[in-house]
Amino acid sequence: MTALYIDADACPVKDEALRVAERLGVRMLLVSNGGLRISPHPLVEMVFVPDGPDLADIWIAERAGRGDVVVTGDIPLAAKCVAAGARVLKHNGEALTPANIGNVLATRDLMADLRAADPFRQGGGKGFTKADRSRFLDALDRMLRAAIKEGTDDT
Repeated sequence: MTALYIDADACPVKDEALRVAERLGVRMLLVSNGGLRISPHPLVEMVFVPDGPDLADIWIAERAGRGDVVVTGDIPLAAKCVAAGARVLKHNGEALTPANIGNVLATRDLMADLRAADPFRQGGGKGFTKADRSRFLDALDRMLRAAIKEGTDDT
């Protein structure tokens, strides 16, 4: 059965993800090391991992697989989930797939190296916009529907 895994600590689209999960009747797992309000929604499972580096990522990577959808901005986690057969979506609606994850991971590593080489480099990524939120909603709806269909094709 399809599950929606949310790397929840810094996820700006938890409410949007819940709206889509609710509409499609998909179980949603919010994985965090704390600091989130407990959701009373029956489709939401709160998963609290111990505080530590990448423990939420490890928990998701060990469980997500074919027929599941993962929402994360963490590229190494995305790469592990894609390798396990899960569908992966960034917060801005960008799908990470077997066809593009290698380039995305290489770009992330290159940018990390450039930032490390210039400690005075300022600025970060671009801000999260309404268009990103809208793109995410549409992409998640399409991706979850495809994952559900994939799961029913197996039976």
